[in-house]
Amino acid sequence: MARSNKQQSLKNVGRMAMSILASLFLLSMVVVPAARAQTLTVLHTFTGGADGGEPQAGLAMDRAGNLYGTTKDGGIGRDQYECTEDGEFYGCGTLYKLSHHGSSWVFNLLYQFTTVDGAVPVQAVTIGPNGSVYGPTTYGGPSCPPYFYGCGTIFNASPGPTFRVSVLAPWFETVLFAFPGLGQGGPNPSSVTFDTAGNIYGTTPYGPFNFGDIYELTHSRSGWTENILYNFTGGADGELPTSVIFDPAGNLYGATSRGGNNGCSFGCGTIFQLTPSGSGWTKTILHTFNPATDGGYPGAVVRDQAGNLYGMAAASAYGEPGNVWELSPAEGGWTFTVLYWFATSVYNGSAALAMDASGNLYGVTAYGGTYSNGNVFKLARSEGGWTYTDLYDFTGGNDGCHPLGSVTLDADGNIYGTTSDCGADGGGTVYKLAP
Repeated sequence: MARSNKQQSLKNVGRMAMSILASLFLLSMVVVPAARAQTLTVLHTFTGGADGGEPQAGLAMDRAGNLYGTTKDGGIGRDQYECTEDGEFYGCGTLYKLSHHGSSWVFNLLYQFTTVDGAVPVQAVTIGPNGSVYGPTTYGGPSCPPYFYGCGTIFNASPGPTFRVSVLAPWFETVLFAFPGLGQGGPNPSSVTFDTAGNIYGTTPYGPFNFGDIYELTHSRSGWTENILYNFTGGADGELPTSVIFDPAGNLYGATSRGGNNGCSFGCGTIFQLTPSGSGWTKTILHTFNPATDGGYPGAVVRDQAGNLYGMAAASAYGEPGNVWELSPAEGGWTFTVLYWFATSVYNGSAALAMDASGNLYGVTAYGGTYSNGNVFKLARSEGGWTYTDLYDFTGGNDGCHPLGSVTLDADGNIYGTTSDCGADGGGTVYKLAP
């Protein structure tokens, strides 16, 4: 009981501090020299302290144009044993919001995570059907043993049902589902997606066979219930799945970053489809990566209106660099095409590409560009192929470096994203890239 009271007291102190901090983060835009006639604006620089640090995921945008994201570490410390690395306290991560007000952006610290409610969020959050924020945490959870770096959670964050004295007040976080731990789902669940009924879908890298699974969370009065749709075996079907997406017919698509081919260490990865079938689901392998021609270790996929799938491959066992690929439905099967080869590995983990209304693709590399600090790129459809444009090269200064998450587009063609490192305070940045 004493520990519970202590945690609640510390949470209250943390929330008060968040409100104070949020009111101080009315930022003027900082313009950094940009390449390729693009203008980069730093919307927020992370300190690595209470506001968070090292954002590894991209951003989610709501209908009003507000941006939401998470940081891997930072936050106000609640327990000296929580979220440490090599004996040093780093914090368990934060949830934040950026709102556009006139010519400036307001940074609002919404929540600071602990190992009790889930810690170290490194995947992108999702705006749910009700307009609130949903996402995963890598570790922790209420059912996880104290200080055990396993498990992981799916959470929901919202302003709460009661009147708040300020729009900058912290939000309320609720753990919807806590994964049991290794061998039973978690740690490090993927970003989530919703079906038309409001059920939640995602993946974990560790299922009963420790190769990953695809799950569904359904809601009832008693809470959320997990239903495993598919368990990967680590063989031809792949292992370590990334996040999944729906098509209009209700089929799920995704990638596994390993398995499927023995040409790479632990396999080069696969692209799969999961189709509703009676009371269950049927899994089909659409493509298995060949390291000699396709690269390997793919990230998350995106889909256009014609049913074509797109993604990035990090590298291959043969030392080939990363690429951007397309997988197109053809009569009796699927056709795989490499659209562009990079000079080096993209090193982007599970990041997905972004697509505009014209079908052009946008993404980042973590170590590409003129300064090897990462870049933002565009692949535009052109007659008979695709045209690659390097939109911005990060310098490693105030503009940040090593972007890892996906980028987000608005209706005006502006690009939003995060860098995991550098910046004026060394904790990474949130940026806007305007055409």
